[in-house]
Amino acid sequence: MIPLSFEFYPPKTDEQREQLDRTARRLKAHAPEYVSCTFGAGGSTLSYTPETVRRLRQEHGFEAAPHLSCVGGTREEIRELLKLYRAIGCRRLVALRGDMPSGMGHAGELRHAADLVAFIRTETGDHFHIEVACYPETHPQADDAHVDLRHFKAKVDAGANGAITQYFYNADAYFQFVDDAHRLGVDVPIVPGIMPIANFSQLRRFSEACGAEIPRWIARRMQGYGDDADAIREFGADLVARLCRRLIEGGAPGLHFYALNLARPSQAVLARLDLAEDRPSLAPPA
Repeated sequence: MIPLSFEFYPPKTDEQREQLDRTARRLKAHAPEYVSCTFGAGGSTLSYTPETVRRLRQEHGFEAAPHLSCVGGTREEIRELLKLYRAIGCRRLVALRGDMPSGMGHAGELRHAADLVAFIRTETGDHFHIEVACYPETHPQADDAHVDLRHFKAKVDAGANGAITQYFYNADAYFQFVDDAHRLGVDVPIVPGIMPIANFSQLRRFSEACGAEIPRWIARRMQGYGDDADAIREFGADLVARLCRRLIEGGAPGLHFYALNLARPSQAVLARLDLAEDRPSLAPPA
């Protein structure tokens, strides 16, 4: 009924690679349209991303979209990555500004995600289907929500085909953002990013770093469960499934799960949604 995608991060150790393989095998049963692979916080795992993309494509048969960041990099470095991803067979990219890697003293030759999208189009034409990021609750570094929306539109105007949102737990924030983007003339699909809840302490750390809001009533309920991990997982799966159902009913064009290389949290949500397996394809042309 609705296209799904999952986001992984690059493993560094044999144990992490085995975990990724187990998760990929389990999530493949949900027939995702594609999977994406991050470059890691602050670019720390950039060198592992191509290896992981190859693994996801060749060993698991996924359409895999590497995340590509421009911060701290030169045009030539990005050009070489684009050549590599074309050689691997990738037809999708997730183009991001990214965070400054630890210890790096310059922002790079391309300063913004819109610059990166324009560069990819100049170098590769329409070869890649490009996704970009957007923020229903406003990017934490943006001056205000209106400025943030204009930055998003600039990425679309530069050639992005679609967008994936930062995760959120307030559906109204998503629908308002989509309406505001449409009023600015943005007409690409805006797919909500979904963060399953398995570990509340971890979720709170992530949210503080990226500016995603955890509604007070959710935080208080989670705190009330204390160390009852099973209760947290059940409540989290029910909560996120209700969110997804409302998004689908409201016209969301897909769901992008931040899987964190784990299968069970996403599967628990999807089991509650009872989605049909025959979903329409949004794959880019071969």
